[in-house]
Amino acid sequence: MEFIGGGGEGGDHQDAADSRRKKKRYHRHTPEQIQRLERMFRECPHPDEKTRNLLSRELNLHPRQIKFWFQNRRTQMKAQHERADNCALRVENDKIRCENIAIREALKNVICPTCGGPPVNEDPFFNEQKLRIENAQLKQELDRVSSIAAKYMGRPLAQLPPMQPMHASSLDLSMSNFGSHVIPGPSLDLDLLPRTSSSVITDIPFAPMSFSDMDKSLMADCAADALNELIRLLQGNESLWMKPSSEGSEILNLDAYNSMFRRPKNPNARIEASRNASVVIMNSLALVDMFMDANKWIEIFPTIVSKARIVEVISSGQSGTLLLMYEELQVLSSLVPTRQLYFLRFCQQVEPGSWAIVDVSYDITHQEGHFSSPCKALRLPSGCLIQDMPDGYSKVTWVEHWEVEEKAPIHQLYRDLICSGFAFGAERWLSSLQRICERIACSSMISANSTQDLGGVIPSPEGKRSMMKLSQRMVNYFCSSINPSNGEQLNTLSATHDFEVRTTVHRSSDPGQPNGLVISASATICLPISPLNVFNFLRDERYRPQWDVLNQNPVEEIAHISNGSHPGNCISLLRAYNTSQSNMVILQESCMDASGSLVVYCPVDLPAINIAMSGEDPSYIPLLPYGFTISSDGRPGNEGSPAGSLITILFQILVSNLSSARMNQESVATVNSLISSTVNQIKTSLNINS
Repeated sequence: MEFIGGGGEGGDHQDAADSRRKKKRYHRHTPEQIQRLERMFRECPHPDEKTRNLLSRELNLHPRQIKFWFQNRRTQMKAQHERADNCALRVENDKIRCENIAIREALKNVICPTCGGPPVNEDPFFNEQKLRIENAQLKQELDRVSSIAAKYMGRPLAQLPPMQPMHASSLDLSMSNFGSHVIPGPSLDLDLLPRTSSSVITDIPFAPMSFSDMDKSLMADCAADALNELIRLLQGNESLWMKPSSEGSEILNLDAYNSMFRRPKNPNARIEASRNASVVIMNSLALVDMFMDANKWIEIFPTIVSKARIVEVISSGQSGTLLLMYEELQVLSSLVPTRQLYFLRFCQQVEPGSWAIVDVSYDITHQEGHFSSPCKALRLPSGCLIQDMPDGYSKVTWVEHWEVEEKAPIHQLYRDLICSGFAFGAERWLSSLQRICERIACSSMISANSTQDLGGVIPSPEGKRSMMKLSQRMVNYFCSSINPSNGEQLNTLSATHDFEVRTTVHRSSDPGQPNGLVISASATICLPISPLNVFNFLRDERYRPQWDVLNQNPVEEIAHISNGSHPGNCISLLRAYNTSQSNMVILQESCMDASGSLVVYCPVDLPAINIAMSGEDPSYIPLLPYGFTISSDGRPGNEGSPAGSLITILFQILVSNLSSARMNQESVATVNSLISSTVNQIKTSLNINS
């Protein structure tokens, strides 16, 4: 029995030893290692992968140990800061509480300085009645002044810029043959049925979001990894990027990429990846400022970015700026769904005069379910490297990398263009950036003799810049109206059943647009003519009577402002002959780059155009633009030239200024007829058989 008991005791010792061996061994860093890590943490709390690898070799530690140490140190530092903040707030709270008690005690003993007795409180009822009377008087005065402004300017006072003395213009308002038959919308006798205001769909507001320190730490790690990948893609050589032709973007070698970066694959997704580089006429700091501002981001890329919003600034400091953003990207046609995504944008100066900006999709819980697009697009690490060059220029190298899962078939007209990766590729982004930088440079270099007009219609450089601002806003409105994500939509076929017309109704409340119910109708057609020939035909005022269904009279260009190196990049002011509308002119802008071209125009009345030409703020001049977008159909033609053109036509009509109105079949038939007539006249003028 003793032997058995002794054997059992020895077995217990053996089990305890095995248990100790099975326990996880913890590694304690040496004081020298901790001192080196602390010194690096003070310099850079978020080291990149290259820095972590250098530290691991220097300190004889595994890179994962380095990564976990920095994560724990950041968490510890945040906790210390929170404890310090809590202590400071507690002291401040106690101080305010004591002051509050003292003020309450003083109020108990307050006396009237006149009679020495307790003060008499003013009756709140009479005080409120007095304020109501004053408010009513002010409202009557405002309505009176606003009615006077609306009588002479066509807009209420609240929507007009500050009135200042205007310079004299050389436009002769007494000319009987001056003007244009074009008006903001044809006179429509529509049966507008009343309905509740809630039926007019507006933009869905973003739900408020809150992020913990752990969420922000994960975002910072995700952005740092994305920046490392982007830099490797930007610096990749011929083994990583392939050049299919002498012109155009480089295409990513997926086999080389998959061997370099381990990423889970989606068998139902399509990969789009391209790289391109170009020189733009703008310095790096100005570009970075525009890229990190959501409103400026939309303004410089109106043909690509339809919506953008900064959800939250995650971090900002010497190590870089990290933003969480929401964005909708578009092709200028209602046949192509927008790409909606939340993403992280991280900007960091990689060396003096060089900045890297990376975008990478980021999943927000319960948010993607609100996306209306049938296209699920995941933006893999993409972005650009901006490098300063002499004389205010910058070299921009751009990478676009997408994983796209189409939940609905791509329209046959755009299948080749989208599947080639050009529709959302690097070349399109860079071409648009080059054109807008040229436009900004032309605006800053305007002089008194830089405009061609008849007798000096635009009297000053300030007036020319104001006209450029007005025209840019017209183009932005036009681009945002082609494929809107809000409003009631209806799809119909044309009279000849050869193309689809998409009609959208929305209520316009922007001070820069006519106030009321607006119907936008767009259609896309394919023509067997090169985009350049179509662009030259549509922008030339000599051919305008051949396709303009709202104005069949000849027009004359009375002012011309160049805004780019291409001769077609310009702003024109047109007037029509032999019309009864002598108080209207046509503002037109045409622009072209490697990604496509636009011809946008809008009728504007003379009092409003005088505001712009005198150099005043044109932000409140109402605009309802029409126009065309022109792009290649994506199919190769003879000797590498495009085989044909994709043309999107947009008409907008103000049908009512009532607070309750809706789209009906008669209004749809009217805009359908306008687009069908325009398409038929273009085909007839270009000798194209239906």
